[in-house]
Amino acid sequence: MPELPEMEAWRRALNDPVSAFPIEKAGPAHIATLKTIDPPLAALEGRRLAGAERRAKRLLFPTEDGELVLLVHLMTAGRLQYLLAGEEGPKTPAFRLRFRGGAQLILTEAGKKKRAGVWLLTPEQAGAELAHLGPEALGLGAERLGEILSGESRRLHSLLRDQRVIAGIGRAWANEILHAAKLSPYALSKDLKPEEVARLAAAIDSELERGLKLRESGANDKRTYRVHNKLGEPCHVCGTPLARVDFEEHTIYYCPVCQTGGRVLKDRRLSRLLR
Repeated sequence: MPELPEMEAWRRALNDPVSAFPIEKAGPAHIATLKTIDPPLAALEGRRLAGAERRAKRLLFPTEDGELVLLVHLMTAGRLQYLLAGEEGPKTPAFRLRFRGGAQLILTEAGKKKRAGVWLLTPEQAGAELAHLGPEALGLGAERLGEILSGESRRLHSLLRDQRVIAGIGRAWANEILHAAKLSPYALSKDLKPEEVARLAAAIDSELERGLKLRESGANDKRTYRVHNKLGEPCHVCGTPLARVDFEEHTIYYCPVCQTGGRVLKDRRLSRLLR
C-alpha cells in the first residue's frame, strides 16, 4: 500500500497539473470505487481544483470555490496517473477526471478486488471522514511521540501502523523505521527509554524523508527499501541475513543483530500450525 512518502510524492507531482484547467467531465467511475452519490460527480464539472493536498495515506483535491473536496484512497493496488492531452490511457479506468483541453487524471487498480475509493464530499463531510486519524508521522518529534507511546502498551510495529495513533506509516515504512532506530518490532511502546524514543522519532523523520526523496526521483521498491521485502539479504549495516515474521495481513522484516540482540522472533500463528 502506498504510504506517506509515496502519497506525498504524488501530491507534489499532481498539485500544479490538476489546478491548471477546469474540469470538463467527471467520471465515469467503477461502481465499487465511487463511495458517495451526493453530491453527484457531475457537480465537479465546470469547477477548477485548487490543487492537491494529503492527509495520512489519502489525497484530497478541493475545488477552488471551497465548496467540494474529492478524496482518494488508493488502498493496496490503486494508482493515480495524470495524462497530458493526446496521451493514451486505459479504456476503462476505475475513475476518470477529464480537464478542459484534454488532460486527464485517472485512477487504475490492478486485480479483481476493487478496494480503492473515491469520495466527493463537502469540506465538512471531508473533515468528518478524516477525524479518526492521528497526527501526521513526519515532523512528529520526540516529545509528542513520547506522549503517544506512554499512553499505549503495544508492540511498536503494530502501533506505528495504526492510523488512529500516527498517520501515514504502513507495514513497509514501519520495517524501515524500526531498523533505522535499532528497535525490535515486538518491543512494547511503554517500555521504551527516553533515548529510544528520541531515536525512534529521528528515524521516523529520516526514513520518511529518505523515502520521499527517492520516490520523487522515480525510484522503485527495490531501490527504495533497505529492509522491507528483503528476506535473506544482508543487512546494510551489519551484513546479517534479514529475517521475517509472517502474519495473515502483514509481514515484518527485521535484522536479528541490529534490532533484537541476535534473537529470532517467533511467529505464534505459524508455531500453532506446526504443533
